[in-house]
Amino acid sequence: MGLRPSSPPPSSSSSRAGLLIIWWCCLIQYSDMALGSKTRHFKWEVEYMYWSPDCNEHMVMGINGQFPGPTIRARAGDTVHVELTNKLPTEGVVIHWHGIRQQGTPWADGTASISQCVINPGETFLYRFKVDKAGTYFYHGHYGMQRSAGLYGSLIVDVAEGEKEPFHYDGEFNLLLSDWWHQSAHEQELGLSSKPMRWPGEPQSLLMNGRGQYNCSLAAHFTNTSSTQCKFNGTEQCAPEILRVMPKKTYRLRLASTTALASLNLAIGNHKMVVVEADGNYVQPFAVEDMDIYSGESYSVLLTTDQDPSQNYWVSISVRGRKPQTPQGLTILHYLHHPKTSLIPTRPPPVAPLWNNYTHSKLFTTKILALMGTPQPPTTTHRRIALLNTQNYIDGYTKWAINNLSLVLPSTPYLGALKYSINNAFDGEKPPENFPMDYDVMNPATNQNSSYGSGVYMLDFNTTVDVILQNANALAEKTSEIHPWHLHGHDFWVLGYGEGRFSNQKENNFNLRNPPFRNTAVIFPYGWTALRFVADNPGAWAFHCHIEPHLHMGMGVVFAEGVHLVGKVPHDALTCGLTGKMFMGGNGKP
Repeated sequence: MGLRPSSPPPSSSSSRAGLLIIWWCCLIQYSDMALGSKTRHFKWEVEYMYWSPDCNEHMVMGINGQFPGPTIRARAGDTVHVELTNKLPTEGVVIHWHGIRQQGTPWADGTASISQCVINPGETFLYRFKVDKAGTYFYHGHYGMQRSAGLYGSLIVDVAEGEKEPFHYDGEFNLLLSDWWHQSAHEQELGLSSKPMRWPGEPQSLLMNGRGQYNCSLAAHFTNTSSTQCKFNGTEQCAPEILRVMPKKTYRLRLASTTALASLNLAIGNHKMVVVEADGNYVQPFAVEDMDIYSGESYSVLLTTDQDPSQNYWVSISVRGRKPQTPQGLTILHYLHHPKTSLIPTRPPPVAPLWNNYTHSKLFTTKILALMGTPQPPTTTHRRIALLNTQNYIDGYTKWAINNLSLVLPSTPYLGALKYSINNAFDGEKPPENFPMDYDVMNPATNQNSSYGSGVYMLDFNTTVDVILQNANALAEKTSEIHPWHLHGHDFWVLGYGEGRFSNQKENNFNLRNPPFRNTAVIFPYGWTALRFVADNPGAWAFHCHIEPHLHMGMGVVFAEGVHLVGKVPHDALTCGLTGKMFMGGNGKP
């Protein structure tokens, strides 16, 4: 039996170094304990599985055998470790932690070809990041159209130990909203990339916490359709999650929309909701009877159970901004301790506003204002970038473009290419910061052709940047769509909304006093939205329409700032493309 050779006795200097390391580790551990922060460990496997989200069995992308994926719960200041293993047989995967700013960990943002290489089948990647701010967040796949395949889940960050929310509640529910197709995400991708394009159509169903109904309805006897009444024993994968409440209590509803396409309107029969949080930031409380929520947005609302406790009430979500061909998503608010022969409410579900009633939508959106104590925007900007959103053709293929460039992602992640100054990894030409003065946003473009691009908007570190999102007519006449835009790595101030084409005179009406601080903002049809943010987070960051088919068809840009300040990037985040070749050739070290 072999013996391990003994090591030589340590020198006094190495002993001191060892003691110093031990002392430092203890100090860090003590500091974490003193501050109440923890490291939360998760071990996940991503795989395809059969599931029945809307009572029809299809293939979904799940985590550890769950759909939606497991909920992450942490406190502000905690560090999250997710050891993610790709069990998909033939495709890569990444996960984006939506709303988490990734300060100091840009490689953990989970955006394929921007912050990291995809995790190949059979490989494991460790996501490690700090959740620095309490709020309602979620996570989802950010490669291809894996969000449409069901790769998503909730991420809830509670206030740090010893801190309190600026509002009181007695209990809490979490509703993760999504839409669902019976056509696979791969088939949808192929259709969108075909010539001519094959649009996948509207979703077959709307889901709450991964549960909806397609071949039956909870409210069949209130409708004029041929739909049959759903009958559940509660164990079905598509059976609704009932919200069970006590009378005369206040509940917090955490809402997040990970829809691939649908903008939604949420209502609770006979109950008002008080909006208190948007995208992880507190807002001035205001009451609503219904509310719009766009893909990528999250909210908290307070619900007081002050109605007749002998009745139950509908919780409904309905499609907004598109002609609805998808049934309402429904579940039930159930008052406890009162005998009922049936859980089904005696009144019909709430009637949603007309799908194209944008006045209703704008009234809600403009009510969202920052709570006192929220960081205020700088009063001036160093740079303004105007981004024109258009639908175009490239060689006969239908695409979405920004300033006439449709984004294509390179094989080398931007973060690695910029950190290691690798030439030819992406377009070296700067993308345009504006669009022609004579462009008519109210009508189809005279020239509807566009080009591909992969350039980067390089931002000076710690400068203030304004972005004007400008909507326009699509390819078809009298058509302009809603686009919710999400910025990675930052929150931004929403300074204002307007109709038609933006002009510099409109900035006189910017809200610099209490604009909402958010990570996702909508542009309405034929309108503009003005944003302001500080480029203070070193890294390469996606900024894109959160509608999955639109991003797949090129509707996004990439910002980069202070990449020279990024610390060590894990080797396995950059083992593809030119960075992978560089490491293999020994010409550079991660």
